[in-house]
Amino acid sequence: MTSLGLRDQTMNTTPRARKREIMKVVGICVLLALAVLAVFGQTARFEFVGYDDQLYVFQNPMVKKGLSVQAVGWAFTHAQVSNWIPLTTLSHMLDCQLFGLRAGDHHLVNVIWHAATAVLLLLVLRQKTGSLWRSAFVAALFAVHPLRAESMAWVSERKDVLSGFFFMLTIGAYVRYTEEFKVQSLKFKVFYGLSLFFFTLGLMAKSMVATLPLVLLLLDYWPLGRWQEARQFPGLIREKIPLLAIAAAACVVTALMPGLLVAQPIPFLQRVGNALVSYVVYLRQMIFPADLAAHYPNAPDGQPLWMVCGALVLLAAISAGAVACRKKFPFLLMGWLWYVGMLFPVIGIIQISSDAAHADRYTYLPEIGLAMAAVWVAGCWSAKWKEGRVLGVCLMVAMIGTLTVWGRNQTAYWRNDELLWARSLARTSDSRGHGFNSVAHNGLGNALSKKGNKKEAIAEYHRDLQINPAYKVAHYNLGIALADQGAAAEAIAEYRFALEINPDYLKARQGLGKALLRKGDFAGAMACFQKATPWSPDPLTR
Repeated sequence: MTSLGLRDQTMNTTPRARKREIMKVVGICVLLALAVLAVFGQTARFEFVGYDDQLYVFQNPMVKKGLSVQAVGWAFTHAQVSNWIPLTTLSHMLDCQLFGLRAGDHHLVNVIWHAATAVLLLLVLRQKTGSLWRSAFVAALFAVHPLRAESMAWVSERKDVLSGFFFMLTIGAYVRYTEEFKVQSLKFKVFYGLSLFFFTLGLMAKSMVATLPLVLLLLDYWPLGRWQEARQFPGLIREKIPLLAIAAAACVVTALMPGLLVAQPIPFLQRVGNALVSYVVYLRQMIFPADLAAHYPNAPDGQPLWMVCGALVLLAAISAGAVACRKKFPFLLMGWLWYVGMLFPVIGIIQISSDAAHADRYTYLPEIGLAMAAVWVAGCWSAKWKEGRVLGVCLMVAMIGTLTVWGRNQTAYWRNDELLWARSLARTSDSRGHGFNSVAHNGLGNALSKKGNKKEAIAEYHRDLQINPAYKVAHYNLGIALADQGAAAEAIAEYRFALEINPDYLKARQGLGKALLRKGDFAGAMACFQKATPWSPDPLTR
């Protein structure tokens, strides 16, 4: 593996050299944690976001109560916003137990988990490759990239940082298993068991880590070097069967959660076209993370054919190049397949969102593979030049510095709902301010309504419904704003529109009951209240 430039040239085995190496590792870990704090520590002053945070935390009656025996059982038997994520739910409960509903403390817990994951990434990569500085660069890219802002500043995305932590622990345990297995140490069973345990915990935080067995197989190829001949493949697959079984069980449980899959998905060919374009969009965002937004709406008629064809050609060219260079640069194929494989469950072919083309949060773990491939390619390139190492260090410092500033600026837009959704509208509209981001209009309307700017809020809801007349949540929120303005008849009409779209929309039925009661229609109000429950999991802003 040294012929591929995997290991630092200064790796020594003397006690003094080992001590210096340990001190460097500790120092880099501290710098990583400080970088994460510098970029995302500002979230300690941020509010909850009115986009799922109310469902996961501050309007969820079970979560707000904190931890208890009853709460633990509830977390394992109930879905959260159509997701089976008991470990994440327990994490939110613990936060409420410790901090109440102080939003800043909930945000800081996200930041701490992310910093721990970045440090684990450094340690695991160094353990696998022996290259400290390349591992540090990959970990730094992961730690401060602007695409991480959504996972840090959105309390609802505790799923990302918690699953990412156990994802890294699983890989670390697996690497130790392969080392112990090689020397036939009895410890290999312990580390294999730990990998199963950590993988299970990761799945209970977010089911997206179900692709981890694929990642482990890719790591067998590079850098572990356990898959060099075709005859080794069946044994490596057999080794992954317990992991695959756990992943399959988690996927089945997740698929059974009500509301996970879209009831009326967009046509299949449109989904495929959007998936191809999204792969390229994520690539572009990693290299040049401009125009990031909290929500990217689906194109009404699908992605343009020229864009789909261009994406297909580019993806095919990259894939062919990675395969062609696999012997000289195996990390290219490994990193590319890591990226493509981990994104596949959320790329949109299996539609789990009715209104989002893609999302920043989905890049949290997949783009680690791309970062590894890019850093090792750059390392091999710089090693050919006399001053390549100095140039590489300068470029690394400049890039990390730029991403740190960029990441901090991007995170700042998550300070409150009004700023967040105004930014999203600005980044998803054309030069004339035209767009079709109904979710962002609805979110901005909610933020304005919360501030008491009812007229501006009503205008946003009307813009929203011009884009998507069948958006039940906008009808419901418009009904609330109209009722607050004293326009009872108009409010009743909006609640009824929402119920025509979805007769089971309990929040709208409650709102209709209250409006009818204020109007003096006691019989109609009683009929509504009898059909509604005290609390409904229907999202208010989605």
